[in-house]
Amino acid sequence: MAATGKPRRGWRFVAPVALALCGALLVTSARAADGTDLRPGQHTDLTDLVRVEEQRAEKLTAEVERLSAEVEALTAEEGSAGVTEVQEEIDRLEVPAGLTAVQGPALSVSLDDAPLPDDLEDLAPDTQLEDYIVHQQDLEAVINALWAGGAEAMMVMDQRIVSTSTIRCVGPVLLLQGRRYAPPYTITAIGDVEAMGDALDDSDKIALYRDYADYIGLGYQVERHDQVTLPAYDGPIDVSDETS
Repeated sequence: MAATGKPRRGWRFVAPVALALCGALLVTSARAADGTDLRPGQHTDLTDLVRVEEQRAEKLTAEVERLSAEVEALTAEEGSAGVTEVQEEIDRLEVPAGLTAVQGPALSVSLDDAPLPDDLEDLAPDTQLEDYIVHQQDLEAVINALWAGGAEAMMVMDQRIVSTSTIRCVGPVLLLQGRRYAPPYTITAIGDVEAMGDALDDSDKIALYRDYADYIGLGYQVERHDQVTLPAYDGPIDVSDETS
């Protein structure tokens, strides 16, 4: 991308910064998601997550306003060294913002529904039908653990995840950025494979899911990859919900 430009291109500079500063996925998705806590004892603390994100959003708004003013001023100066510096910062932030493809070692985690007995009256003791289904909270637990383990980029199914992505589960169907998916659900994250694996093992929510996996057969599989490529995010860039 050229270092020079016109004032109308200012948002092209700001959008990746805004996305990068929004933080991890699940705080954002908590606002729009209607998932419920169906496994006893598994709480996502969404209220606390939203409160944290609101504080981050306030900082984001101030940063976007500052960068917007800076870009408008700098782009008015053809060939300005300041524009080059801003562009270098944007280039650096495009990876965490999800706007460029990424390669590296990765972990993939697959979650799947448990097989149902032929007669629903034969469900395992102290369980109900909903316990046999992968829920939004289960996906969130894995995604949060991978971010906590230092994931640098992430993909759910075949879609790159950015800060404005929203995950919803409606019954046995995953809704992600306008598309529907059926299980098994696969989450792939690039980063320090050892650290991400430790974060998965340290998660109480995932430990509870794995207890159910052992008890009724929910699917849980972790696979390591020496090298994968995650595509760039190709959906709309919209941070309006983050700064409202």
